Amino acid sequence: MKLKQTEDIFLDSYEKHRNHPIKTLLAMYKGKSYNFVLSTIFFTIKHSPSWGMPIVIANIVNSVIYKESNAFYIILLNAVVISVLLLLNVPMNYLHVRFSSSAIRFVEAGLRNALIRKLQQLSISYHKEMQSGRIQSKVMRDVEAVEVLSSQMFVGLLNVLINISVALGITAFRDLTVFLFFLLTIPVAAVAIVIFRNKIKKQNHRFRTEMEATSARVMEMEEMISVTRAHALERLEVNKMENQVRNVAEEGYRLDIIQANFGSVSWSVFQLFQVGCLVFTGMMAVNGKIQAGDIILYQSYFSSIIAQVSSLITLFPTITKGLESVSSIGEVLNAHDIEDNQGKPKLQHIEGNFELQNVRFQYNNRGNAVLKGLNMKVNSGETIALVGESGAGKSTVLNLLIGFVTPTEGKLLVDGNDITQINLRSYRKHIAVVPQNSILFSGSIKDNITYGLSFVTQLQLEEAIKAANLSDLIGSLPNGLDTMIGEHGNDLSGGQRQRISIARAIIRNPKVIIFDEATSALDSISENLILEALGKLIKGRTAFIVAHRLSTIRRADKICVLRDGVCEEFGTYDELMNIKGEFYKMNILQS
Repeated sequence: MKLKQTEDIFLDSYEKHRNHPIKTLLAMYKGKSYNFVLSTIFFTIKHSPSWGMPIVIANIVNSVIYKESNAFYIILLNAVVISVLLLLNVPMNYLHVRFSSSAIRFVEAGLRNALIRKLQQLSISYHKEMQSGRIQSKVMRDVEAVEVLSSQMFVGLLNVLINISVALGITAFRDLTVFLFFLLTIPVAAVAIVIFRNKIKKQNHRFRTEMEATSARVMEMEEMISVTRAHALERLEVNKMENQVRNVAEEGYRLDIIQANFGSVSWSVFQLFQVGCLVFTGMMAVNGKIQAGDIILYQSYFSSIIAQVSSLITLFPTITKGLESVSSIGEVLNAHDIEDNQGKPKLQHIEGNFELQNVRFQYNNRGNAVLKGLNMKVNSGETIALVGESGAGKSTVLNLLIGFVTPTEGKLLVDGNDITQINLRSYRKHIAVVPQNSILFSGSIKDNITYGLSFVTQLQLEEAIKAANLSDLIGSLPNGLDTMIGEHGNDLSGGQRQRISIARAIIRNPKVIIFDEATSALDSISENLILEALGKLIKGRTAFIVAHRLSTIRRADKICVLRDGVCEEFGTYDELMNIKGEFYKMNILQS
């Protein structure tokens, strides 16, 4: 089965069994049942010495005590049989692990890929609300917990069930009275599990929640490290993290105490049962109902049952933790806040005409509306500058244009098509975005510029580098375009990072260009050079620019002045200056 099919199975199983973690887990292994059948067969052969040894010991002890005539033959035969079984352990163990592990590891990889695939489908709003540290915890820690759960259920639990079944089966075959005594251990185990189950489940949930919160805080702390250091706030951050770490420790401590009590109570009860078994079988031997050697046999099997039941009880907290992780992963895989492009028409090309018709927008339909009836018409090839105070709605307009969010009311038309009715992936192939904060990844400069493009000519690369004013930077580096940059491009200056982002947009030769304060990190000289290059680039293309600098705004064909979620003024630079309204006041304050 291919990994892609496995991902579809996971998404489907979480949808069908969202409130039943065990059913969800079992559904993940659809198509892999043959692995566990073969694994079970090899496991049974591998463990046969542990079941055969008590019989061998009992046979030898009885033949010696009761001085059987063929004692030598009995001893030799039993020794040969158990030796063969012991030699089979190595190859059978290899085959058992091979078949079980291949299924579990395949599902582990498929589950992570299913999460990654779903995260790529979920809306930008979902990602903004869900802390990245929590997502990382689900992809790494929770999937690992599910892998441990799978191992325990399909290997550890298998071990317990087979050992108990064989021990009880042999005991029932040899003596029904002892078998009935052995059965008394099962209700004791059930009672112990019922008593502690809810406590362990609730505490596991609390512990998992605190761990996710801690993961999110660590990532946030790392991102804030330069601000923290610049303002000498290290002690404040340490105190915050100390409180968070203390919460994790306290929840973990409570979980440890519950699990410790669970284990110790169960162990003490079962040890008392084992003493009772020794007394019970001893009395039966005294009364001549069983042979003396059978005491060893039954004691060994009862010890095995006790050990397996204890293992089952020990497994229970791990299983509970794993099922909690199954539910945690389900929070992502069951999320329906996705960008649905299924069945929507694809745009093969666009002209770049936009129209906003009485657009209103509020995030998650709560709080005050950010846009309150925005109207604007943009013709193909026009450059529109969006200006206004912070919170006026500029970034929201850009998010609407990219398709990250859709209007709460009203319509946004692209070449006459309602943006909610088109395949957004096909639409975005015709646009390029230069964000305010440049986003780079670990890799070469060339990889960052050509990100996502399967084929780029050398000429296209050189033109993009030249247009973004990167030529001097590339020429100064020992490895040129192949120079590796660190995480987030932290070894580059802000202006250099921004110019790489601009080159990434330019090389896509887009029909629509969106700039969000794209020149904010540049000095005046670099800004002028980039604006000159961008002036050539946007010719014949539709461009939306959020800017505050006068030099950037002057180059726009039209300026939209946003105020309190509406377009207060719309026109050319000269037109808006002549009416001496909001835009005029903004310019006076800047000059």
